[in-house]
Amino acid sequence: MSVIYVDADACPVKDETVRVAARHKLKTIMVCDGGIRPSTDPMVELVIVSQGADAADDWIAEHIESADVCVTNDIPLAARCLEKGACAIKPNGELFTENMIGMALANRELMQGLRDAGEITGGPRSFSKQDRSNFLNRLETLVQKASKLP
Repeated sequence: MSVIYVDADACPVKDETVRVAARHKLKTIMVCDGGIRPSTDPMVELVIVSQGADAADDWIAEHIESADVCVTNDIPLAARCLEKGACAIKPNGELFTENMIGMALANRELMQGLRDAGEITGGPRSFSKQDRSNFLNRLETLVQKASKLP
């Protein structure tokens, strides 16, 4: 049975993730460095890690297994999940895949360099209702697919 891991500190789709997981009776693990209230749902576990740049990412990468799902915007974490045979999805519904992860990592590095040089000062676009809808549809599809794996 799959488990859904959520890189929860700044995740805008925690409630949506729990709804999909509940419908399929899947365990959901919210991983953060604090500031999130525990759920009353017994299938939702809250893991609080020490504060640090990659503490939640490291915890998820150490525990995730093949056929599990990770909800994250973090490209390096997604790459680590894919290496273990797990799925990774962004809160906007975009899937991380083996075919695109290398380019995503390279683009991340390039953009970080441009930000450090002061060339880019804006952030990503706002999270929209369409992003939320895309996420729900894609997560539902992922969970259904993962449940059919041996």
